[in-house]
Amino acid sequence: MRYTAEHKQATHARILAAAEKLFRAEGFSGASVERVMRAAGLTVGGFYAHFASKEALLAESLRAFMTANRTRWLSGLRTSRGPEFLERFARRYLDQYDRATGDTACMMPSLLSDLTRATPEVQAAFGQGLEELVGEAQAQLPAREGATPRQQMLATVALCFGAMTLARATASQPLAGEILDAARALLLAGAPVDEGAAAPRVPQARSARKKPH
Repeated sequence: MRYTAEHKQATHARILAAAEKLFRAEGFSGASVERVMRAAGLTVGGFYAHFASKEALLAESLRAFMTANRTRWLSGLRTSRGPEFLERFARRYLDQYDRATGDTACMMPSLLSDLTRATPEVQAAFGQGLEELVGEAQAQLPAREGATPRQQMLATVALCFGAMTLARATASQPLAGEILDAARALLLAGAPVDEGAAAPRVPQARSARKKPH
């Protein structure tokens, strides 16, 4: 039975959606081809009509994820510049974390360790997604002393992905929420505080003296 191009495209999209959900929950090793196809409501034999390998599936999933989320993460932020832009971007990303369940809509916390051992094809797909995100966002960032717009955005993405990963790694502990709050606070932090002048002096209580009889 021959299927139409529209049917094949829809099936391809179903596989990608199922793969993204499993990659997010289980990482690369936990999302087997069999589990992905079962989640998509398809037979395992049909997988190779769409992807040459599981690594090719991961590469395409990363491209689709980064493209879709670049639009989502940057939508409505063009009126902001500099630190305000970075803070709004970070808040939007970090707010994906559900503090009650430890879940997040981002695949990165589950996949980052896998990407360190991934094939060049997979790493190139992720790198391209990062390049496109940073390239679009850096237009909102004036140069700062010691950091170019590109460096500011790369550091912010690294902080966000890292904080989300650490929060997932400590999801059962109060520390998870503290990590996310700390990431936001660092982006909002102002100039260094002069510790000598920061804390107002608190007058010490005078010891009571006995009145002479």
